[in-house]
Amino acid sequence: MSRKSYWDTDRHYSQPSTEQIKRNAAQTAKKAVDKGKTLCPVMLSGRTIAKSWWGKAWCENLERYADYESRLSRGQRYVRSGAVVDLQIEKGKILARVQGSRKTPYKVEIRISPLSEERCNEIMNRCSCRVDTMEHLIGGSFPVEMKDIFLSKDGLFPNPKEISFRCSCPDWALMCKHVAAALYGVGARLDEDPTMFFTLRGIDTTRFVDVVIANRIEAMLSNAGNPSDRIMDGADLTSLFGVV
Repeated sequence: MSRKSYWDTDRHYSQPSTEQIKRNAAQTAKKAVDKGKTLCPVMLSGRTIAKSWWGKAWCENLERYADYESRLSRGQRYVRSGAVVDLQIEKGKILARVQGSRKTPYKVEIRISPLSEERCNEIMNRCSCRVDTMEHLIGGSFPVEMKDIFLSKDGLFPNPKEISFRCSCPDWALMCKHVAAALYGVGARLDEDPTMFFTLRGIDTTRFVDVVIANRIEAMLSNAGNPSDRIMDGADLTSLFGVV
């Protein structure tokens, strides 16, 4: 009988059940507590992964790219099963531990290319007259056209070329289910704290809003001396009100 190797394409591997993932995740959490370690798991309430504008926009941005289509559905199942037992978001980097069929979670590292200063300044200029406060920005309560700016090809949300990743699992696919689960976990985490998106992209939210407002004021001052069509002269007032 010939020996089989992991790389044989006719070999099939069963997927762990939701119950198995949850059991393994519970054991991982207990071991962390026993060792005095703090984990930041992604915990969902129901099946909805993200509810806020930022969280939903992050997930929708991922789903726009055909490169990821084949693995995203598995990632959704994993994150809903509580497989993402730890998720850390840093500047340009996502670190996660994702539970699978084995008891030890897999290590996931996702890197997001830094946003260039030129591109960031361009986006801020395009946002002028659309953001009044940081609360509006974080709350996602801004005009539809501004949302399009963020999600456009050269917007703030990353495209596939700006995302690189690796996982300690043996899956050789372009994107494994553990990476997909971690990416969806980011969407859920943005529900809790939307500022983490700006941390990930290396943007200071306070400076972002301040620059947008400053650009708007500068534009208003530069136009202060220009006559407005809405200002009526004396002749117009006479004809309108019958003033002699």
